[in-house]
Amino acid sequence: MTMDSKICQSCGRVIEPRKKWARNWEEIRYCSQRCRRRRPGRRDRELESAILGLLARRKGGATICPSEAARACYGESDDGWRELMEPARCAARRLVARGEIDILQRGRIVDPSTACGPIRLRLTRESS
Repeated sequence: MTMDSKICQSCGRVIEPRKKWARNWEEIRYCSQRCRRRRPGRRDRELESAILGLLARRKGGATICPSEAARACYGESDDGWRELMEPARCAARRLVARGEIDILQRGRIVDPSTACGPIRLRLTRESS
């Protein structure tokens, strides 16, 4: 039996197969205990919607920063939106896994599981 990589349903990172998961690989949905405890909820769906909504309002090929989605979901004027930055990046990785957006650095598409530092988001060429 071959075990292909999967995408974590919480953080959107790649889950590489492990020998201890061989018997129940079909049931594995999260990369870690932390992700299992923090399953996507209402706020995560709001962030995904905010990302897609912001991108839909931009001209074709335009990008946004995940902070724009975090600010849109937070809705207040203080710096509390910063706590939503990692959830916004997770939402972006889940959208990449579904083929709806691309994550870019310096204008090039990057692997969302390994991207670190500033990123930009854009609709995939097929969905724009």
